[in-house]
Amino acid sequence: MTADVPEDSDAPADPDEHLLLEAEKIAIAIGRMFPGLCEVVLHDLRRPEHAIRVIENNLSGRRAGDSATELGLRRIADPDYPSVIQNYPNRFPDGRPVKSTSIGIKNARGRYVAALCLNLDVSTLSPLTLALANLVATEAEHREEALETLENRPARELREVIETFAAGRAATPRALGRAAKKDLVRRLHRDGYFDTRGSTEAIADLLGISRSTVYNYARRP
Repeated sequence: MTADVPEDSDAPADPDEHLLLEAEKIAIAIGRMFPGLCEVVLHDLRRPEHAIRVIENNLSGRRAGDSATELGLRRIADPDYPSVIQNYPNRFPDGRPVKSTSIGIKNARGRYVAALCLNLDVSTLSPLTLALANLVATEAEHREEALETLENRPARELREVIETFAAGRAATPRALGRAAKKDLVRRLHRDGYFDTRGSTEAIADLLGISRSTVYNYARRP
């Protein structure tokens, strides 16, 4: 005999209502994660005249029980209306700019029963965005040219010589063989690159060898 499975007395008999209850948890959690910044609204599209079921982190001044928006009405009228409309421009009643995302929720029969809407108040972010844009901006007439390299000239020339030598052998500086590295170090020594402060460390780093090895390569015939 098969044992009876106890029914969950708290589970709603209406599967659509179950969807709404689960969506409520999501709406509240997201709203509380972004206090003062993102309004989260859950619309019950089964009741368009009183669609707003949950409004968390209220920034628009609406209340639970208010009617559905135009997007909600379109989804009610057309099951093929897009499920997700993301990052579209919007405005709060007081004129503050908003970035909105609307997510339609369908039941098992393919009918829209709810919509979860996120309204991000970008008015608080705009001054910061402008300040950052001004901070990193460069003059338009010089954007396509490098007027200077922020590296000391001898070090830059040393790097160019080493990379050109390696490129001529279809390799990177560190991938050069021992004989090639020895030949390169002797050339650098002969051409006076060792006279620059820090050159030994730079050569060792570029070639992936120790400083003592650099000295040995430079001294041995």
